[in-house]
Amino acid sequence: MKELEYPFQPELILKKKKSLKRKLLAQQEEGTFLVKKIAILGGQTTNDIRQSLELFLLNYGIKPLFYESEYNQYYEEGMFDNQKLLEFAPDMIYICTSIRNIYDFPMLSDNRQTVNNKLNDIYEKFQGLWEQLIHTYRCAVIQNNFEYPFYRLLGNKDASDYHGWVNFVTRLNCKFYDYAQEHDNFYICDINYLSASYGLDRWSEPYYWHMYKYAVAVPAIPYLSFQVANIIKSVYGKNKKALNLDLDYTLWGGIVGEDGADNIEIGQETPIAQTYSEFQQYLKQHKQLGILLTINSKNEEANALAALQRPDSILRPEDFVSIKANWQPKSINLEETAKELDLLPESFVFVDDNPAERAIIEGQIPGVMVPGMTTAENYIQIIDKSGFFEATTLSKDDLSRTEMYCENQKRKQQQAVFSNYEDYLKSLEMKAEIGHFIPVYMARIAQLTNKSNQFNLTTKRYSQKDIENLAKDPKHITLYGKLRDKFGDNGVVSIVIGRIDGQNEEELHIELWLMSCRVLKRHMEFAMMDELVLRAKAAGIMKIVGYYYPTAKNEMVKDFYASQGFQKIREDERGNTVWEFEITGNYQKKQHVIIINSEGDEPNDKRKCI
Repeated sequence: MKELEYPFQPELILKKKKSLKRKLLAQQEEGTFLVKKIAILGGQTTNDIRQSLELFLLNYGIKPLFYESEYNQYYEEGMFDNQKLLEFAPDMIYICTSIRNIYDFPMLSDNRQTVNNKLNDIYEKFQGLWEQLIHTYRCAVIQNNFEYPFYRLLGNKDASDYHGWVNFVTRLNCKFYDYAQEHDNFYICDINYLSASYGLDRWSEPYYWHMYKYAVAVPAIPYLSFQVANIIKSVYGKNKKALNLDLDYTLWGGIVGEDGADNIEIGQETPIAQTYSEFQQYLKQHKQLGILLTINSKNEEANALAALQRPDSILRPEDFVSIKANWQPKSINLEETAKELDLLPESFVFVDDNPAERAIIEGQIPGVMVPGMTTAENYIQIIDKSGFFEATTLSKDDLSRTEMYCENQKRKQQQAVFSNYEDYLKSLEMKAEIGHFIPVYMARIAQLTNKSNQFNLTTKRYSQKDIENLAKDPKHITLYGKLRDKFGDNGVVSIVIGRIDGQNEEELHIELWLMSCRVLKRHMEFAMMDELVLRAKAAGIMKIVGYYYPTAKNEMVKDFYASQGFQKIREDERGNTVWEFEITGNYQKKQHVIIINSEGDEPNDKRKCI
């Protein structure tokens, strides 16, 4: 919904909260929302914050159920016995505090040790709260840092002197950051940056505190809620994955087909050229986050490549996993790019200076984000503040994603020279590591459960804490699968979670089976089935029960269990199906092209039956 995309009008959002909510609920079927329970523990009034947060989350496809603490009871309700919060069982807790909740600032008469003691007392209070919440509710926690005070008693010296409140807040924030770096599932909402961006004087307007007990000015509330929503949607896999970029007047000034590669505006020679170079540098940095760069331009490919090969171009042809410079409609180019990369079109952000092209993409490909690009000087700000790629984790797979997709292109090129598909698979020299969930992969496993949609049979979502608990539970069998080949390492690409059940604990019910689409048709699903049967049989399991819950995205795995030899035993009017697989003594291995290592054991590729 455009009203909720940056740059939005905060006054409109606050005024039309109810009508916007009705529209958002009407736009999607009830079953398509990801439902999450979010507790807000506030050190200030939080009603309008909650209502605005709900709108942004609904716009991201997340339907929130809220628990809201009493005013300024964030510590008491989180730290001590709270039956209502226990019964609510939150998936996420947001601690909405501010500088108004710092109760003991330095005085000019304090010595350095006294100031340090005050700092540590406040930090330890919050640390104790976080650890109590994580221990009791086993969920993710979002914590505001602190904005700067709206006045400086010492003037500029307030930042450098240990008595200064600016200095005190800076040091306290740094302690919060250290905790966040050392703890998974703990996230900082950076209201310090947000208040500076909005304007500290306007953000901290005392009227709203004294009149309504809002520590943030009411007109700024949608900006705060938007930041919290971006963290939540990132945690639950709603980030975008790729940039689909125009060229002329987007990556450089001028039209390369008319002006020639030598005459476009890029480099350091003019102010406008510098602007485009800075934008290219900004885009190139996204590769470090694992964001894929693609080109979608109405141009001759030779002209496009000539411009990208200029010595002063920051972006080079090799920075892009797909280059489509042709005269096809851009909607077709985008859809073809998505198909080639095994991504859904809604994974893309389409960046184009031309409003007509933007309107076509918006009208023809639902789900693609299309920011309203204005002048080149504002390109970075528009994309950066839109929160498309909010980073809540930085895994090894994220950092090497562009390389992985380029390696996939090489695999596709190699496939073209083989007439026999199994010979092609063998030529990849694939090796897989399959094993029980282990600590080193917990973050990636949780990330996969919240991102994979097309190859996800039940589309259940798990936090990292959930994954860690399942790994310890003797009533569950868990498997991760890593895959590498001669072109590179794909990382962890498949996950299976099964619950042991039945009268004599002889059944394994599959709660989750998913696989990254970048390894589709590589027989990894059969390798996972082989290992699952092996471990199930070792645990005395006689029957595996699988479930398929259809969504708008996972139709491709509708017949997955049939391909694995399961028998369908039930189907309801919505298409939900239940499947059974009887484990027998002569189970025949299903895949023969991948060498399997089980958690570092010797390869078991020679195992023919179980």
